[in-house]
Amino acid sequence: MKGVVLAGGLGSRLYPLTFATNKHLLPIYNQPMIFYPIQTLVQAGIREILVVTGGPHAGHFIRVLKNGKELGLKHLEFAYQENEGGIAGALSLAEDFADGEAITVILGDNTTDARIDPVVRKFKEGAIIFLKKVPDPERFGVAVFDKENKKRIVAIEEKPKRPKSSYAVTGLYIYDNKVFEYIRKIKPSGRKELEITDVNNFYIENGTMRWEELKGFWSDAGTFESLYRTNKYWARKAGIV
Repeated sequence: MKGVVLAGGLGSRLYPLTFATNKHLLPIYNQPMIFYPIQTLVQAGIREILVVTGGPHAGHFIRVLKNGKELGLKHLEFAYQENEGGIAGALSLAEDFADGEAITVILGDNTTDARIDPVVRKFKEGAIIFLKKVPDPERFGVAVFDKENKKRIVAIEEKPKRPKSSYAVTGLYIYDNKVFEYIRKIKPSGRKELEITDVNNFYIENGTMRWEELKGFWSDAGTFESLYRTNKYWARKAGIV
């Protein structure tokens, strides 16, 4: 299986830090942020990765990641998202790279110590989203569960004001190759972006969506609060704090 790391956007919620470089290259304890999602994929046995980036600092990734060998990669590619077209828009750039295969997708500001290799090895078709119980689900896409069967997701709501559960979509997904067909079917949201939530809802409607709960630590690092929390966790894990 191949992997895709989505690392575009302007990182405007982290201004003025991101005036200097791309958000995903900011430090998390002793490593650039993007090292963490790449390591999650490598631990799952994924050695071929596409990094989708964008914005004025896209060239900085080459100097940091080089050819990926130091991170355990066999093959590393880059794609450039010209506009901020949303997560699904960024993922659409990976179609040629996927070459008909299933892909594991992770957002570049996600860090976790959970191991996903058992799920990756068993994956055959459809889609799997990884969920995490969080105290602030309104910041994320939120899973809505069947009232009679709590293991079945009936919808995903994007940043709801009144979340129907506390299980956030973490930004870690496994998709079969139908994902690109679904991306072509969706329309821009009110934010003028192609939302990954709409893609996930296609899988749900077709009965081919499953979910797994991430065990262990998980956090995005896209706000000052979550950036601080994430730095603190990884420093503590290293015995520094």
